[in-house]
Amino acid sequence: MADDLLEASAVELTRMIRAREVSSRELVEAHLRRIDQVNPVINAVVTLDPEGAMVAARRADEVTAAGGELGVLHGVPMTHKDTHRTRGMRTTQGSTVFRDQVPHQDDLVVQRLRAAGVVTTGKNNVPEFAAGSHTFNDVFGTTTNPYAPDRSAGGSSGGLGAALAARIQPLGDGSDMGGSLRIPASFCNVVGFRPSYGVIPAPSPLDAWQWLGRIGPMARTVQDIALFMTAVAGPVDELPLAAPLTGDSFAGLLPEPAGGDDGGLAGVRIGYSPDFGLGIPVERPVREVLEAQLGVFEDLGAVVEEATIDLREADRVFDATRAMHFAAHLGDVVRAHPQEVKPEVVWNVERGWELTAGDWIAVTAARTRLQRRVREFFGRYDLFLSPTAQVVPFDASLRYPAEVAGVPSRTYLDWMRSACVISATGLPALSVPAGFTPEGLPAGWQLVASHYDDVRLLRWAGAYERATGFAGRPPALSSSHRP
Repeated sequence: MADDLLEASAVELTRMIRAREVSSRELVEAHLRRIDQVNPVINAVVTLDPEGAMVAARRADEVTAAGGELGVLHGVPMTHKDTHRTRGMRTTQGSTVFRDQVPHQDDLVVQRLRAAGVVTTGKNNVPEFAAGSHTFNDVFGTTTNPYAPDRSAGGSSGGLGAALAARIQPLGDGSDMGGSLRIPASFCNVVGFRPSYGVIPAPSPLDAWQWLGRIGPMARTVQDIALFMTAVAGPVDELPLAAPLTGDSFAGLLPEPAGGDDGGLAGVRIGYSPDFGLGIPVERPVREVLEAQLGVFEDLGAVVEEATIDLREADRVFDATRAMHFAAHLGDVVRAHPQEVKPEVVWNVERGWELTAGDWIAVTAARTRLQRRVREFFGRYDLFLSPTAQVVPFDASLRYPAEVAGVPSRTYLDWMRSACVISATGLPALSVPAGFTPEGLPAGWQLVASHYDDVRLLRWAGAYERATGFAGRPPALSSSHRP
């Protein structure tokens, strides 16, 4: 029974709770046992409150027994990303500066998850200040990949990606500026979703117009991504603009289409590019996995052509916007604790400090041209298809890959360009499992739709997922593994 619960999706678990086939206490107990079994190997969960979780689970079961109103995630256990504030629970951001920080309130995404009935059990690991797509820090160490415990789980939502793949939990909250939901999803054979701007609000006290970073979910199935979105999507007064999508927008994706309906790929126009039209290097094993699966989209009725969004302005937009964000949000920390902040973060902050008014005029014009080219692409196509990550999961002892397909990495961001250039467009993007290399390492497709076309994006991804079933392949992970 416990193994069945660990393999079950959140959609299945919430149905079982409503049918009183399982209790929240049983789910939490199975979740905690799994952490005990595999966390010494992968180091995904870094803060844990088993006593508080069991108290919350008992309360959830009392509500169920009393016939009370149940939230869409009622009784489901979940660890949260350690960059998301959790009331009364340590939130370190992977930094020694904040190793003992205990917030007095939850971030909005955690508030909404708790309101939907989630039982908070702890926090999952992140890179320091969520910088970079490899999860390591001086507080908790390195998170490794359940499919290969000597390899990276990706980042910055790498602790969550590893927890999902290791069957610790079925879904969870993450964030994504330069691929932090998508790259760990690709590395860990799960699904990572970066929604359109404001669909899951991320209010910032420093910049109400902050658009590059997004809050989003990761899960083992697209169905669970949709379930998460029903719980947390919706406007908030702190944002100047309200997104046209709410939780109800995603409810139509539940339950799974009946009668063999593939969710609607027939006639979908897909532009595919392996290098984004920029010559972005991608390792041969990644390309081979993806190219072997390209025909699946055509088999499902899509029209696939080699074509790309014109992304010539994307690097410039991403680099400057990210640098300004780092300078604004982490500049004071770097000034006060220069020796306690990793060099990649210091570099990014200093890049922001160096930007001039002339730089920003040029970047604003570049972003405007980029958006014009986005509109032109989606006037011809419904979906852009590309590699999620440029590399397979790499040696976890590295800070980042020194090169990709023979091309040297000049900065810690170069190997993440496949995700960063898409972030610069502001478009909704999702990574879905695409298969495995002969070595058994996962790779993922990156699917990108037009602004606020999030629901159709999930529907199309779900059609591909049902046709392939790669996410159902668990890692051969046991406590005997050691990174």
